[in-house]
Amino acid sequence: MASTLAAPVFYELEIKKSRFLAWLEPVATQAQAKQRIQEIRSQYADARHVCFAYYVQGSSGLSDDGEPSGTAAKPMFNVIAHNDLINVIAIVVRYFGGIKLGAGGLARAYGGAVSQAMSLAEIVVVERELCFDLSFDFSLESQVRHVLAPFNIELENIEYTDKVTASLTVVESIAAQLSQDIAAIAPGNPLFEIKLRKEPEV
Repeated sequence: MASTLAAPVFYELEIKKSRFLAWLEPVATQAQAKQRIQEIRSQYADARHVCFAYYVQGSSGLSDDGEPSGTAAKPMFNVIAHNDLINVIAIVVRYFGGIKLGAGGLARAYGGAVSQAMSLAEIVVVERELCFDLSFDFSLESQVRHVLAPFNIELENIEYTDKVTASLTVVESIAAQLSQDIAAIAPGNPLFEIKLRKEPEV
């Protein structure tokens, strides 16, 4: 099961007079990730490089920001992937110390800075959500609501035509049991249908 960070963490690493300032932070959206990158760029405008890697809601973003290709963002992203993190961003600001580190040295520095930040982080499990679409006869609505009540889940996007159509948003840990309970209301009834809208992002 995927995880994210409970709170932001920071770590500073110095290698051959180059300073690497590393942030590892939870973010909810791509827009929030991009905003955080801009904040760091503005705050550390005198830095040589501001590199980042993020994975948010199934989408990723990476930038070496002028470092040789593959030496910064990829090793940073590898830390995120190795720890099965989602909704997280890693940002590393580098102040060049005048001594070149080489491709291998850079990769170890950027990846290492994020790994050290990771060692300070508190990890929390992320419950992924599943969306179900339902359609059923009017006579079954009260039974459907009765099944949902113990889970504290409400029908969403309800429409009444010749039948009732609605949707559910359910955390993954209870999805199987809940869908089984709902399906048991009217087994084999062609007027009752529940189906998973899409698989969760990983």
